[in-house]
Amino acid sequence: MLRLLSGLLACLLCLAPPAAAQDGLLEGPYDPAIPTLEQVSGYAPGEQISRPDAILAYMRALEQAAPGRMRIVQYAVSWEGRPLIYAIVTSAANMARIDAIKADMQRIANGGAPDADSLPVTWLSYGVHGDEISSSDAALALAYHLLAAEGDPAVDTILANSVVIIDPSQNPDGRARFVNSYYQQLGLAPSGDRYTAGHDQPWPGGRFNHYLFDLNRDWFALTQPETRGKVAAVSEWHPVVYVDAHEMGGDDSYFFPPNAEPFSPFITPAQRARQDMLGRANAARLDALGVPYFTREIFDAFYPGYGDTWPTLNGAIGMTFEQSSARGLVWDRSDGGVLTYGEGVRNHFATSLATAETVARNAASFLSDYAAYRTGARDSGAFVIDLGQRRWNAEALGRRLAAQGIRVGRVAGAARACGRSYPAGYLSVGLDQPQGRLIRSLLDTDVELPADFIAGQETRRANDLPHEIYDTTAWSVGLMSGLDVRQCGSAGSGQALAPDAAIPALARPAGAFGLAVPWTDSGQVQLVACALRAGLKGRATDTVFTADGRDFGRGTVVFTNADNDGDLSALVALARDIGAETVPLASGWVDSGPNLGSDSFRLLGAPRVAMLWDEGISPVSAGATRYVLEQRFGLPVAPIRTGTVGRASLRDFDVVIMPEGAPAAALGDGGRAALARFVRDGGVLLAYGGSLAMLASGEDALFATRPETVLGGEATGPESDAGDGAEGDTAPGVALESEADYRAAILDDSRRPDTLPGALLNTLADGESFLAAGYSETGPTVFADGSLILTPLTLTDGTNVIRYAGPDNLVASGYVWDENRRQMAFKPYMIAQATGTGLAIGFAQDPAVRGYLDGLDLLLANAVIVAPARVR
Repeated sequence: MLRLLSGLLACLLCLAPPAAAQDGLLEGPYDPAIPTLEQVSGYAPGEQISRPDAILAYMRALEQAAPGRMRIVQYAVSWEGRPLIYAIVTSAANMARIDAIKADMQRIANGGAPDADSLPVTWLSYGVHGDEISSSDAALALAYHLLAAEGDPAVDTILANSVVIIDPSQNPDGRARFVNSYYQQLGLAPSGDRYTAGHDQPWPGGRFNHYLFDLNRDWFALTQPETRGKVAAVSEWHPVVYVDAHEMGGDDSYFFPPNAEPFSPFITPAQRARQDMLGRANAARLDALGVPYFTREIFDAFYPGYGDTWPTLNGAIGMTFEQSSARGLVWDRSDGGVLTYGEGVRNHFATSLATAETVARNAASFLSDYAAYRTGARDSGAFVIDLGQRRWNAEALGRRLAAQGIRVGRVAGAARACGRSYPAGYLSVGLDQPQGRLIRSLLDTDVELPADFIAGQETRRANDLPHEIYDTTAWSVGLMSGLDVRQCGSAGSGQALAPDAAIPALARPAGAFGLAVPWTDSGQVQLVACALRAGLKGRATDTVFTADGRDFGRGTVVFTNADNDGDLSALVALARDIGAETVPLASGWVDSGPNLGSDSFRLLGAPRVAMLWDEGISPVSAGATRYVLEQRFGLPVAPIRTGTVGRASLRDFDVVIMPEGAPAAALGDGGRAALARFVRDGGVLLAYGGSLAMLASGEDALFATRPETVLGGEATGPESDAGDGAEGDTAPGVALESEADYRAAILDDSRRPDTLPGALLNTLADGESFLAAGYSETGPTVFADGSLILTPLTLTDGTNVIRYAGPDNLVASGYVWDENRRQMAFKPYMIAQATGTGLAIGFAQDPAVRGYLDGLDLLLANAVIVAPARVR
């Protein structure tokens, strides 16, 4: 392969851009003792797209050549087993005291003042999206330049006055997927045509990691090992500047901050001024190269899960860099120009170097600003998280917060706080700590968008322009976990929670009759799923019962000694490992409700789960659902390609999941018919969003619901193709008497409602449906975005298991357009409809989105684990 590539590169010399296009990338002189990328890997920076193993090998070669100025640290291992590393680069004198420098930054982060020996840390990270490729090769060029440049005043200043940390490849699994697909299609010469195979990535593309997560949305959710390791590392070093280098469309130019509006209200004017300062430095560097750029027009700083916003809320100056992407070695621009991979590498190299130099030349002021932010973040009061409600989820959230450097105290046993009693204790998150602003951002019920920004968006919509909200408007982590979180003046500090501390179990040995597993939280779901996979037999009820003076809610699973050969010790051991709860049962006799031998208890089995995969399916939806089922529940998922469904043996599965997407074309008539047959023959089918909408139309429709048009619009379909008064190719004459009449005339009445940018919504639950077990009639808090609003099922057709709350109580957090709020009220979020002997279950929105809605785990578990027992 290397011989082929060498030959190709030789042939490509005639296609390369003029040498001037690479000005600014590695212009020596350089120390010959430091190996070049070409010496180690066989190509110069920008000539090839480095594979993950080549990136690691070159970084290690640099460390070996200059151990006194570069040190590599492995901070994580990807799902596919690839090491994730960062390199510490500084002068030999600084490296000799690097542990003291790190300790000093920790002291400053905790409220200390910088002193004469303090040095700022600049963190430069690359390639969080695996198909945004040029930044990682820029990282290699930067590391070489900092180590090998001779007589360069900027490099000397950077190494003497700061510590630079380079994370060259944040998503090696996604990068490997992209690079493999790109080089597999490469022939004699790379094509810049955007429709050729090199620019048409096979599903799911290289953007995502192994579990198909967008790692640039995962900073506070911490679902992925890449993110968990990175957050732990950043929290050790406390950088004053954090750069996250990306790519965007090949026809764009280059973006760097200042960001677009809106900014989080927890970002200070001083931080915005520093963004401006760094932006001007980057502008000067790109101006010298003749590279066009833009700022402020896109990429806001509101959602705290980005690689720029999360560090900013910790006190750093977070920055997103976006280079137009060749998405390969060459890209033909729509204006007739040509973008090469080498240009992208050079531009990221230039801005990275400019940023590091700016920090180093202003080291004292960056340090003092960082210290001031951390000190000013302290506030009075505390958040209190109830441990008596969804206990396991509360404990898990506490550990996620602790993993972000936040002190979380655990007050065990009965206690009082916030003017109320907590019989099971609580978690306390005090605001008097340096991450007070991050805490507020994550735990506040709502972080409001700036009023002037919202007014501007409403004006745009009134003029038929799209809104400019880049991501979701709501992420309150307590709501997403289904927890009772309150803020009050004070609370007990409790015992500090360690991020990796085991969740305490409430596992008691079996009674004479057996054990009950209350259906209360994600830990209980994991316990039941693992027990069923281990061969244990449990029976679930959707009826409340009372035994031995304790009430057991709907969904409780009973494991009897008789069903399990008289030995339930394995179940108790599982509960201890997971941190779950088991309750001994002395007898099958109950105080109220059905006795434990009643038909109200259905025997569960370990469900065999398949998922639609590949074209037509949203990668992030498929990945998040698979992650939740496999990593949080412990249930394996078998992916079946959409094009294979028509000939697959679906009868070998109990559950088939159709994540969000538009799979009609990929499925074809045969695939769709196979899914309908699967349900008729006793299977359970789950469908989200667009997949649900597809199954709500046609002769073999599995759902008797329809997507609604805009509020006040007209229905579409065969029965409404001819409008009232329409006649041939003419239309009735009307008079437009106002601007409002004109606007109404140019709008399509059959269009979907305006796109909701993402909000958390309150719901109501059907108290009679087993699919709502584990929830009260108020229902869980759900996440909604997009434009899909469904008509309710009739009583004859099925059940509206979970529906949105009324208009006055709909919005739990975030911003919702007024007409969406009125139209969504009381409409279904989760529906169920029987066909033949099976059951189709639909979610209007993805219940596993980004893996952070663990408050909905019981809904998914009811559909995946319990439903098969109800339809057998």
